[in-house]
Amino acid sequence: MNDSGSVTTQASTVEAWTEALAQSTGSPGGGAGTGVMLAIAASLTSMVAGYTEAQGEQGSELEELHGRAKALRETALRLADDDAAASKSFGAAFRLDPGPERDEAIHRASVDAAKASAVLGDRAIEAIEDLGWLASHGNPALIADVVVAFGALRAAIAGARTNVSFDLSSLTSAGDELENVREEHPRLWATVARLSEALDRIDQLTASVDKKAAPTDGV
Repeated sequence: MNDSGSVTTQASTVEAWTEALAQSTGSPGGGAGTGVMLAIAASLTSMVAGYTEAQGEQGSELEELHGRAKALRETALRLADDDAAASKSFGAAFRLDPGPERDEAIHRASVDAAKASAVLGDRAIEAIEDLGWLASHGNPALIADVVVAFGALRAAIAGARTNVSFDLSSLTSAGDELENVREEHPRLWATVARLSEALDRIDQLTASVDKKAAPTDGV
């Protein structure tokens, strides 16, 4: 069994990292998995962009898109490891004995975890339209890869949305009322709604290319 505390996305094999994820430690956990899903989406975006040819203004757009996808893959893996660290602190806070120290630790860990997931969600939102561009202008032979990327990106956004929401609600364990949480953390609260809207956008884009990606469906 691997020591999950020593496993990172950037210094481990897929086998070692997923073995650590499979352990009942919570670090890495679902939030870190969200980061890995974003990295997969970014990697597929980069691959499809590399197989796509475009001229003129579209060529410039494609080059910039390709650069963003390469950078996002690296960022997503770093954010996955950041989330794993935040998750470890989150779990440790809830294991403390009841009292003011525990309440303070839960509050701090919950906010830090929500912020980590929100950053990841923001990066995922930024990637949606690049995939949308490839759905319309990318190499048509790789449309299935675009749809797989949409699926990974959707999982990342859904995970980020749920984690931000759950972490904010965890503040009630430290004695806060949910209405107070919304007033104290308006940007994080608004992030949940933005991520929900992003899910709708991904579903719309995926549906628009479904017939090209899965032509045998319904035949």
